[in-house]
Amino acid sequence: MKRWLPAPLLSAGLLALWLMLNRSVSPGTVLLGVLLAWVLPVLAAPLRPPGPAVRRPLLLARLVLRVGGDVLLSGLGVARGVLRSRRARPVSRFVVVPLDLRNDHALAALAMITAVIPGTVWCELSPDRSRLLLHVFDLAGDDAAFIDHYKTRYERPLLEILP
Repeated sequence: MKRWLPAPLLSAGLLALWLMLNRSVSPGTVLLGVLLAWVLPVLAAPLRPPGPAVRRPLLLARLVLRVGGDVLLSGLGVARGVLRSRRARPVSRFVVVPLDLRNDHALAALAMITAVIPGTVWCELSPDRSRLLLHVFDLAGDDAAFIDHYKTRYERPLLEILP
């Protein structure tokens, strides 16, 4: 089945996009859309990298919930920092985080987590993937405490989830 329909969700999305762009559900448009939605993923299948092997799905669910909570709390913290910026300027700075992750999928997940958390920006990954440069909007404590927090909350679970 995977050989003939390698990405069913992608095919469904392509068909829906095709029909929306054409603003028609005539038989010819639908037939051409089905053909494109089937052929394009089949032709692109050799280009797709293999998916990651998830070892601990329950830990993944907890990580997703943790990130969701952190997004809310960090968003409130950034809003508070912006509103108080006239009285007390936020202490923003760059932090170098040493990394234990080497898996491409885990690094991509860490980049997405960092991108969605308000107040943190992924700036640079060293060429040997051993260090990560982050910009933090308002760093209340010292760098070591932030690094420990970042590694404990995000990197260590990803090390367990993605081998």
